[in-house]
Amino acid sequence: MNLAVWIVSGLLAALYLMAGFTKLVKAKQDLLAEPRMSWVGDFTDGQVKGIGAVEVAGAIGLVLPWLTGIAPILTPIAAIGLALVQVGAAITHIRRGEGATVPVNFVLCALAVFVAGVRFGQL
Repeated sequence: MNLAVWIVSGLLAALYLMAGFTKLVKAKQDLLAEPRMSWVGDFTDGQVKGIGAVEVAGAIGLVLPWLTGIAPILTPIAAIGLALVQVGAAITHIRRGEGATVPVNFVLCALAVFVAGVRFGQL
């Protein structure tokens, strides 16, 4: 089980690092040019950067605390936070009529909840 959690944590961390850094470094107009990122039009530049920062912090929190043994409680907390990010993303996509994206949000949310559940159980 531990190996499975590390694999899921690593994959989620890589995904959220990429997504978060993209939101942090690209201008809102550049993000709007990508078809799957049209949702950023509903948010201010600061909100998009904030979402990116939360994703990067969550990605780091999924791995680093558990790996180092320093404040390992932060790992399942980060996983819960990323699950909540996906709930918010799903709500946004549903409101925008982009229901085809919601299954991806559901899978990412479920994976984050899996990590949180196992890590809470290992504390």
